[in-house]
Amino acid sequence: MTTVLLTEDANGVRLMTLNRPEARNALSSELIGRLAEALNAAEDDPDVRAVVLTGADPAFCAGLDLREAGASGLPTTEVVDPKASPWWVLHHMNTPVIGAVNGPAVTGGLEIVLQCTFLIASERAAFGDTHARVGVHPGGGLTGLLPQAVGLRKAREMSLTGNFVNAAEAHRLGLVNHVVAHEDLLPVALRLAGDIAGADPRTAAAINQTYRDVAALPLGQGLALERERFSAWEYNPADIEARRAAIADRGRSQL
Repeated sequence: MTTVLLTEDANGVRLMTLNRPEARNALSSELIGRLAEALNAAEDDPDVRAVVLTGADPAFCAGLDLREAGASGLPTTEVVDPKASPWWVLHHMNTPVIGAVNGPAVTGGLEIVLQCTFLIASERAAFGDTHARVGVHPGGGLTGLLPQAVGLRKAREMSLTGNFVNAAEAHRLGLVNHVVAHEDLLPVALRLAGDIAGADPRTAAAINQTYRDVAALPLGQGLALERERFSAWEYNPADIEARRAAIADRGRSQL
């Protein structure tokens, strides 16, 4: 029996791979459940400092399994229990999640990548929203997160036409951080995840949480929330001194 979700750990990074390549990694009820469980487990595991989420070639994720949905209806468990929804688990995760988009990310799959912390795209990646063509209303955060990424007018165009955006256009729009050669996708994503894992995990998780929370507020309220969390932050000055030399050396090597 095929394992629909593969996981692998190394040096504080957990790699998760959607593994239904014969169905272009469409989200069956089983895969939705396994992915939600795996994301919850990563968030609760102190040894996991970053996650890389990708798909088995040739696609990242074709969205909901429409054959299953056509036979038995749309999955509803995640409406009852947000912890059963990979979209909303991702939305509330403080552990950073890098989406390594290896191919098309469509509709529910597009919503999955929009919920990631940031995205690296293969040159083979493409992004499309076909909710209007399928006849299903978005429910995984699309109407809030896609406009944040590409602007309201472009988001409306993508959703109402169902037309796809290729990797280069996604980069130009700001939807993805980097576009790389297909064979370089996982090495680059894992390297960036390793950079995250090398930071102080408590602080990295808190900064990631504050970015998410501030983005959901008007600017003045968001900045006030940041100041509030800064004032309440507890730290040991000796830890800062212990990290100082390594931080300086790393900065010099990058400059």
